[in-house]
Amino acid sequence: MYNILVVDDDRDIVNAIEIYLTSEGYRVLKAYDGMEALGTLEKEDIHLIIMDLMMPKMDGTRATMKIRETKNIPIIMLTAKSEDYDKVTGLNIGADDYVTKPFNPLELIARVRSLIRRYTDLGSMEQKTGTYVTGGLRVDDAAKTVTLDGEQVACTPIEFGILSFLARNAGVVFSIEQIYEAVWDEPSFSPENTVAVHIRRIREKIEIDPKNPIYLKVVWGIGYKIEKIR
Repeated sequence: MYNILVVDDDRDIVNAIEIYLTSEGYRVLKAYDGMEALGTLEKEDIHLIIMDLMMPKMDGTRATMKIRETKNIPIIMLTAKSEDYDKVTGLNIGADDYVTKPFNPLELIARVRSLIRRYTDLGSMEQKTGTYVTGGLRVDDAAKTVTLDGEQVACTPIEFGILSFLARNAGVVFSIEQIYEAVWDEPSFSPENTVAVHIRRIREKIEIDPKNPIYLKVVWGIGYKIEKIR
């Protein structure tokens, strides 16, 4: 059974999400601000977090940044606003995905399933065997590790998924929609911000100069690819 931590200062929303998730077989733990969420993480084995953006004491932004200092647990950010700024902010600070309130329960469940699959894949419950090397970049699907010039690179499950997908198809250009559908394992509706922000975060980790990347390149008007380097 997977443990999901739901963090929101609106208790009605927390209780509603609990009903949806428990009906799918998940165990739900609840917190009502960022500080309480951090305390729960110290005591419980959490597989995914659903985090509200705006909360008292410690908001979702600060809590997510704190979590990302030590953990790669998938995080879905909840926001009451629909502006792109709020979505991009959540992704920039380390969230893996976002859902805008009011949300469709079926959409939320789909996002949870997708990220749980990606997280368990990264945790080696589903083993792959390929190791993909281009230049000094090495993506090992069996060990679920990324190294650059021999130094390990810390990746979230989604970041690893994107790198693994592109690395095993090095030299092939994929559209944003193709990347989203392959990594999130669900149809893409408006994935532009989501994929672009994750690409930018990956570049910050593997490129000496993210604005002039060696490995993860954009092909304008088409999509992204991992460059083949001997």
